[in-house]
Amino acid sequence: MMTSLNETKRIEEHLMGTSNPEDILIFDAQLILDKEFTEKVEAQKLAYETIQHYGRKQLKNEIKAVHQKLFSEPNYKSFRKLIFRLFKKP
Repeated sequence: MMTSLNETKRIEEHLMGTSNPEDILIFDAQLILDKEFTEKVEAQKLAYETIQHYGRKQLKNEIKAVHQKLFSEPNYKSFRKLIFRLFKKP
């Protein structure tokens, strides 16, 4: 199951919603007729989902690290006070 760069690009454009209408029709027909192509599309879709999940996880870890730093280190005490005042109940 060898995938060419052109085919990968076509699949990516379809998955990202950037294909033109003519290509969408041909793509959908190929999905129906070619089982190997369908498997390639599913594999590429899974790869994108995995990459997106990993990116979200990394971003969440970075946000936690910044939060930890801002709300625990002494040199950010004035920042913490300002934030707590903003969210203090009247």
